[in-house]
Amino acid sequence: MPRLAIGPAFPRELSALAPPVRRDAVVALRRFLLNVAGAPHPERVRGGRDARVATLRLAEGLRGVVVRQKDVYWLITALPEPEAWAYATRHRYGINAVIGVVEEWDAEALERVEPALRRSAGGSRLFEPICDSDLMALGIDVRALPLVRLITTEADVEALAPLLPPTQHLPLAVLARGGTLAEAWRELDACRAVDGGTEGAAGVGGEPVDPDDLHAALLRSPDRAVFTADKVELEQVLTAPGWYTFLHPPQHRLVKAARYDHPVLVIGGAGTGKTLVALHRAAHLAARGRGPVLLVTFSQGLAEDLSSRLDRLIPDDVVRKRVEVDNPERLAMRIVAQSEGRRPALVGPGARSMDEIVDEALMLLSRTTGDLLDDVEPGRKPYRHIVVDEAQDVSPAQWRLLRAAVPRTYDDLFIVGDPHQRVTDTHVALSSVGIPAVGHTLRLSHRLSRELVTFAVRVRGGGPADGLVKGMSAMFGFRGAHGGERPVVRAYETLDAELAGLAITVAGWLEEGVPADRIAVAARDPRLVREARRVLGDAPVRVSTFQNLKGLEFDRVALIGVSEGVVPEQPPDDPGARARALQRERSMLFVACTRARSMLYISHSGRGSPFLSS
Repeated sequence: MPRLAIGPAFPRELSALAPPVRRDAVVALRRFLLNVAGAPHPERVRGGRDARVATLRLAEGLRGVVVRQKDVYWLITALPEPEAWAYATRHRYGINAVIGVVEEWDAEALERVEPALRRSAGGSRLFEPICDSDLMALGIDVRALPLVRLITTEADVEALAPLLPPTQHLPLAVLARGGTLAEAWRELDACRAVDGGTEGAAGVGGEPVDPDDLHAALLRSPDRAVFTADKVELEQVLTAPGWYTFLHPPQHRLVKAARYDHPVLVIGGAGTGKTLVALHRAAHLAARGRGPVLLVTFSQGLAEDLSSRLDRLIPDDVVRKRVEVDNPERLAMRIVAQSEGRRPALVGPGARSMDEIVDEALMLLSRTTGDLLDDVEPGRKPYRHIVVDEAQDVSPAQWRLLRAAVPRTYDDLFIVGDPHQRVTDTHVALSSVGIPAVGHTLRLSHRLSRELVTFAVRVRGGGPADGLVKGMSAMFGFRGAHGGERPVVRAYETLDAELAGLAITVAGWLEEGVPADRIAVAARDPRLVREARRVLGDAPVRVSTFQNLKGLEFDRVALIGVSEGVVPEQPPDDPGARARALQRERSMLFVACTRARSMLYISHSGRGSPFLSS
């Protein structure tokens, strides 16, 4: 029986097909899995760069491209017949000799590039001081060494980025900008899905990577393939969103760790997958942990979104019930209400502030369990595991509450956040509230293009931010994974003209076929939000304030009213308060900008926000 692995592009391409074609393709794959009569058979590619590459006829005019090795078939893409043959001819595939993950090479494009590099090569070659053995120790493919030896500038390395596997390009990029071999190795090592020293990791125990074991390499490459054994698993992979199925290696390593002996803090920029990691870690703990799990996020709206995603991520109802999703304030309300027999009042006679309720909840937890019972009676805590999303906006009192709600033992707190996306005035280091977290960093944004990252970092101000860790967190190394369109900034004379431009822009996106639920419109001022809703009429797109886009993502985002006097609002006169307010406003605009996956549109009437020109 064939072992079929599905690549991440295939489900997306399949969903875009006409229903009859999609149905035929799914039936063909089911037959292929069962190895029955009428199943598609692999057809060899004449003149291909890789003898293992073949195509499968999935439907009339539609072919899948596969890499075949013995009984393993890695299904990479589905394309119209001429395009499928061209794709299969152009690419070759390999296994990184150091970390054992699969790599895809645009061999045809590299063949065209090599003569140009040879012609432009000067007297001094960029990697001349580094010997072949050192480059190969960084996983550089031996067949790529002649090309690498022709490179003369850092710009050459960047130009090759779309043509090289990331595991080849990233170490070269570090060396090109003057980094050491050790720094380049760390960049490569971050691309492995399993920690070194863990069973199943490439090269564990000194064993070399087998370059002919495609099955093992695909298992080490969770972002490139997932195996399906029957039609139920096949349908699940083909219909589930990408975040459900495919984790990038650094994300996979964080999620699947067997045990953390200390609290964990994952810091990462927008689009690096922090929320995804939090969701999958909560699901992992629900299935394999030792008790109830609490997933904490910033607001009730985000809690509802995460809860619905967990419903899909955890199909087993018994396991799903082990995870609660809430925010710190609602947790405090529940603890106090349970103690007093009624919901505490927030308005009217006898009302308490939310800070007072959080303090009361902390006192109740401390009185019930005490500080010395954590290790000997962890079951007396409300939760066994707590996972925190959007950690940068949790207040010190809320952190103390969360610390008290879970025992001080292994796998207690798993925390993700980004100080640069803070939208509150909270500046707290975890160590100051009794949480000595071990840090990890995600730097590659899989959502944002390089162009959008450059724009958003300029809007935010690329300097360091405090919070979560002692000292300051820099944005160094934060980068986009792919190229894309530059953000569009439109200036209008009047607000009416700006709103009319918004209506035309959104209507155009809908006419292009962008799903309405993949479009967001936002403004800093609630009054402008109401105006946007009015001019958009019945268009079923999301319209909200900047702050309420936090934690979400869309294909296209339109931000209106990014004008002087609106973004930022008039800051206070006190110098310290003024600086904090301006940075908070920058962060809020940064958060809104980084919700866009493919296109960002910004407009203003009159003079634009000073943040746009900084």
